[in-house]
Amino acid sequence: MDILIQQLFNGLTVGSVYSLVALGLTLVYGILHIPNFAHGALYMLGAYTTLTMMLLWGIPYWIAMAVSVLVVGLLGVIMDRLVFHPLRNAPPIHDKIAAIGILLFLEAFAQLIWGAEYRTMTTPYGQVIELFGMTLTMQRLLINIGAIAVMILLYLFLKKTYIGSTIIAMAQNREGAHLVGINPNKVAMLTFFISGGLAAIAASLSAPINLVFPGMGHLVILKAFVIIIIGGMGSVPGAILGGYILGFTESLGATYISNDYKDIIAFLLLVAILSIKPKGLFTREGF
Repeated sequence: MDILIQQLFNGLTVGSVYSLVALGLTLVYGILHIPNFAHGALYMLGAYTTLTMMLLWGIPYWIAMAVSVLVVGLLGVIMDRLVFHPLRNAPPIHDKIAAIGILLFLEAFAQLIWGAEYRTMTTPYGQVIELFGMTLTMQRLLINIGAIAVMILLYLFLKKTYIGSTIIAMAQNREGAHLVGINPNKVAMLTFFISGGLAAIAASLSAPINLVFPGMGHLVILKAFVIIIIGGMGSVPGAILGGYILGFTESLGATYISNDYKDIIAFLLLVAILSIKPKGLFTREGF
């Protein structure tokens, strides 16, 4: 029972990171119908920015994370303005190719600046505690609390504010939103900023328990795409639920089946759920 409880907590931790990354990805897809393959590179740059702020300038962890959110969010806006916006009326394949190009460019840039070696990020929350029969670090507890808090704030922002309502309106009907006076360019920029910020938060929270390197976003973004397909393309509740489903499934599968097959579980789960629900757990109306 203790092992089960421990693995459920580990699944919650992994699922929290997956959900944050998938949320940023699904927001962009829900608004602009762009599968942003470069989102994993934003995740990677979020970790490197936080690490650099802490190592070079001695900035405290939380302030470094805030700087990372700002930097990566603005990078997302620049991507939209310089790459995706000029391709709005181009054939759909063009923005996908452009996103892959951005991914390769940002990874090469990270390798040029920081090198290809693996790095570790220190955390002021490395204490080990015993809680309900579990042995865990404060950082893992912080990941869960921080991720859930961000998700709640995002939900309140989307549902309770005027600006959030414009994002939902754009997701539901882009042309209709434009006709009632909503500026689609401003909404797109805001969406990319939020998306980049969510990736930076996820990376900054998870980097102290993982390694930081230029290719760290590959597997995460691959699983994020699995999550948004499972949850329903463009659905915010689907991204959150899909992230936690995948996190729990991986954690329990690694313990009770084999750790060697942990990464395959995501794709087996994708096949199983889509066989029952071909459109995913939620439709876009669930945004």
